[in-house]
Amino acid sequence: MHTNQYFLGVDVGSVSTNIVLLREDNTVAEAMYLRTQGRPMQTIQEGIKSLRNKIGNSVQILGVGTTGSARQLAATLLGADVVKNEITAHAVAASRQYPEVQTILEIGGQDSKIIILRDGVVVDFAMNTVCAAGTGSFLDQQAARLGIPIEEFGPIALQAEHPVRIAGRCSVFAESDMIHKQQLGHPLPDILAGLCQAMVRNYLNNVGKNKEILGPILFQGGVAANPGIRKAFETELGQNVIVPEHFSVMGALGAAYLAQEKVVQRKELKTQFRGLQLTDTLFKARSFDCNGCANHCEVVEIQQEQDILARWGDRCGKWSGALSKKEEAVNEVMV
Repeated sequence: MHTNQYFLGVDVGSVSTNIVLLREDNTVAEAMYLRTQGRPMQTIQEGIKSLRNKIGNSVQILGVGTTGSARQLAATLLGADVVKNEITAHAVAASRQYPEVQTILEIGGQDSKIIILRDGVVVDFAMNTVCAAGTGSFLDQQAARLGIPIEEFGPIALQAEHPVRIAGRCSVFAESDMIHKQQLGHPLPDILAGLCQAMVRNYLNNVGKNKEILGPILFQGGVAANPGIRKAFETELGQNVIVPEHFSVMGALGAAYLAQEKVVQRKELKTQFRGLQLTDTLFKARSFDCNGCANHCEVVEIQQEQDILARWGDRCGKWSGALSKKEEAVNEVMV
């Protein structure tokens, strides 16, 4: 029986902002995948507004977790109870869904990672945030160049009879190699399958280098929607690769699970969540250089209406620490 009490998980990355609403019985009530488009604050508010329109205002959010590259920003806007990195969030979601999982392959829009688990504990991981050759944005770019919808990329690749070999260590070389193979007259499915194989080889040689990849293996992130990449992984590894039901929002799902754990540990239903009405609030961000020392730190400041919610970016804590001390003083007066 479903109640109107939920846990909220938000994963804000450079390409996508993912939101998951988790019921108390661990089933997913809502899962949203939004394009960040360089506007994380507005995208978070738009996502919460869409969520509010779907579930109404009467629901109770018991806890909120944030993750992703903009997790601190998301936590400030939402009033998160727990803030964790992507490695932890993805590992928690995967192990909750598949307790026996030993390897997580994750490829997103701008980065990729591998997580090694043993007995439910992360023992090793690696990330690649430098080169676009092994990420979803490169596949999007090539699909657009070839004039095919990204949704058809994988199914077409599966039709290949003789995949061509493409140099995949660099996105520039891969593209020029693809053009060369097209000019030679190779069929499109063979070229796309070759690109899938090149991308997987690049991932395993860089991100997965010197890692003991054991099954069960989970494939997560937006690129897991591409069956051509999944098949290429299975061919290279010689093992079955599982794509979980909520593969594209596993980070947000993990953040929701972590929020749930936090509430259970506290043993009280008190969340810092600002409420679903935060969509009506005006948030502003500004940055400034601190000239207090030779570091010249770039400090980011988040404002709600006229109030300063948070600052970060200073190495010594001059600005962020001052804000924390101000909050402590206000709390002492209130007590």
